[in-house]
Amino acid sequence: MVKLIDGTFKFFKREVVFSISLILAIISCFFAKPSISHINLDTIILLFVIMLIVEILKNLAVFEILVRKLLAKISTTRGLVMVLVFTCLFSSIFITNDVSLIIFVPFSILALIKVERVDLIILTVSLQTIAANVGCMVLPIGAPHNIVMLTVSNIPFGSFFMLLLPYVMVSIIFLVVILFFAPADEIHLPEMKKVDFTREKFFRRVFLGVDYFLLLTFIALFILIGNLEHIPFFNSLFTKSIVGNEVIWGVISSQVISNVPAAMLLSGFSTNYEAIIVGINIGGFGTLIASMANLISFKILVREFDSFKLRYLGVFTALNVVLLIVLLATYVLIN
Repeated sequence: MVKLIDGTFKFFKREVVFSISLILAIISCFFAKPSISHINLDTIILLFVIMLIVEILKNLAVFEILVRKLLAKISTTRGLVMVLVFTCLFSSIFITNDVSLIIFVPFSILALIKVERVDLIILTVSLQTIAANVGCMVLPIGAPHNIVMLTVSNIPFGSFFMLLLPYVMVSIIFLVVILFFAPADEIHLPEMKKVDFTREKFFRRVFLGVDYFLLLTFIALFILIGNLEHIPFFNSLFTKSIVGNEVIWGVISSQVISNVPAAMLLSGFSTNYEAIIVGINIGGFGTLIASMANLISFKILVREFDSFKLRYLGVFTALNVVLLIVLLATYVLIN
């Protein structure tokens, strides 16, 4: 019994988002009849295919080889940090912000350790996380919350891009300004070892590398939101307060439940999808839980340097809050 409780606690700690989503979905089933129609299968399938492709590329060491070739041409710490940050930005356009950080944050930490600039890790990871959240706004396949909105709204790629372009440009300017203050000391990168690719059990590694709990989390959230829509109290409350205030609701709800559940929640009560898209993307900046990507980079950093936890939270939160305010001001000016 003790082992069962201990195992359950460890699983909950490891998969906290999935566990909470599952518990809430089960509770909601006591108040509304669940239906398979609540689950957006297009989103689930698209996420699964993207994760499979990413795992194939990861196991072929494609991204690692590209980054190493870039690093071989760097001569200053500022240049190194800039490359690491903008690698996250550009890669998140195509492979999602979560996956971009999973791949490049550990490598960035390793690179900074090798050039003996551990002091730049907190700033670099903070900016990489921001950059990943910026890059994922370029295409609707760049982040789970945008994939949800793409499948729900059927907004064309071009319209999606133009809708978020002002916020992408402002965010890039913000990153460049911050990077301008990074130290530009000379560095000498050590010789990188040859990437070792083995074909043994390749497809097994690919399929085992897929984050199935992320897919199950989405399924649980779809059921939860679907049930909430059919509970009269919540239906009336959300409909009255959300409609007409989608952007501010997107920002606020993202700070509390992250922008993926926020996208599911808001899209269930309003058809003003453009406003929701703006709100949840701006809302990805701010608190540590505003985006699942924020939690991913934090977990990776803490695993390597637990002593950096508080300092990272301070730097990360300060940068994110400032950018969030700037983006909200941009929205006010545009509208």
